[in-house]
Amino acid sequence: MAKKKVGIIFGGKSAEHEVSLQSAKNIVEAIDKSKFDVILIGIDKNGKWHLNDQSSYLLNAENPKLIQLNKSNDPIAIVPGEMDKQMIHAENARQLEQLDVVFPIVHGTLGEDGSLQGMLRLANLPFVGPSVLSSSICMDKDIAKRLLKDAGINVAKGLTYTSARKDKVSYEEAAAYLGTPMFIKPANQGSSVGVSKVSTKREFEAGIESAFQYDHKLIVEESIVGREIECSVLGNTDPKASQLGEILPHTEFYSYQSKYIDEKGAELAIPAELSDEVTKEMQKAAVKAFETLQCEGLARVDFFLTKAGDIYVNEVNTLPGFTKISMYPKLWEISGISYPDLIKRLIELAIERHERDSSLRSTVWDD
Repeated sequence: MAKKKVGIIFGGKSAEHEVSLQSAKNIVEAIDKSKFDVILIGIDKNGKWHLNDQSSYLLNAENPKLIQLNKSNDPIAIVPGEMDKQMIHAENARQLEQLDVVFPIVHGTLGEDGSLQGMLRLANLPFVGPSVLSSSICMDKDIAKRLLKDAGINVAKGLTYTSARKDKVSYEEAAAYLGTPMFIKPANQGSSVGVSKVSTKREFEAGIESAFQYDHKLIVEESIVGREIECSVLGNTDPKASQLGEILPHTEFYSYQSKYIDEKGAELAIPAELSDEVTKEMQKAAVKAFETLQCEGLARVDFFLTKAGDIYVNEVNTLPGFTKISMYPKLWEISGISYPDLIKRLIELAIERHERDSSLRSTVWDD
């Protein structure tokens, strides 16, 4: 059987650019080269797409603080069309080697929010991860939590503010409703980018300013004291939940630094020390959240578990990190799926969904 050509798209214009480079590096190292030919497409911070060589696509690859995309001299574009004509050279329109499936590992804005997924859908390319709708919903913490709450899933109390109505942001209102400390989060960012834990008016105002640097909408949430538990979900129409893992941060909260830069910033307890009853309840909740938000392929569901046993969904991440210290692949590894097999299964799920979508009628009239 001929090897599938897998396009790994990584980098991007978001604040999570460097995280994406690390994820791509780990996928490239782990993917089964006997089954897949890898084609690397790096997006720089200006949004330009580069066709990269595996031997030189990263600079400072072993240092997460200094890692960079090595820009190539081959700018590319993906255009709508048939399955064998999407990739062209951006400067001379020369047709390039085509893709069978795409593994988009662009975290954050313009990669995880449905934008990239929409472009791939127009280009008629199968891609790993949830659809346009699910990606955009899950990226927006405000909208996602409204839907989760409507489905009977516990989420933290919160307030939503927009930059257009910045004058309505009130520490007094937030503190009276949510108590202190509170968390301030950009609505459309991940990896704890722009997140602040605040207790005073001065901290609140600084946190608001910081969050509005990353998004035009933010949420302010109550602080839930509890264990941070995560569950990986895999599948399309019949999703399965992994074993559970626990984040044990050594800092005040699980920050960007703790997740991706400082390997001593947190410990991962895998599997989490939980009773069978609680484990099954959280796995069931993870699948319910996955299905409520219409996810497909993969997602990581993050929970808080209080001392009273209450379970809260904190976030559903549709393109979770694949770095060497990332929870998603680690949880599947202890659940019986190795890293290379996980990548293979995600690619299979992408092709399966594409074939299912392609079977839908595109005309009302019979020929």
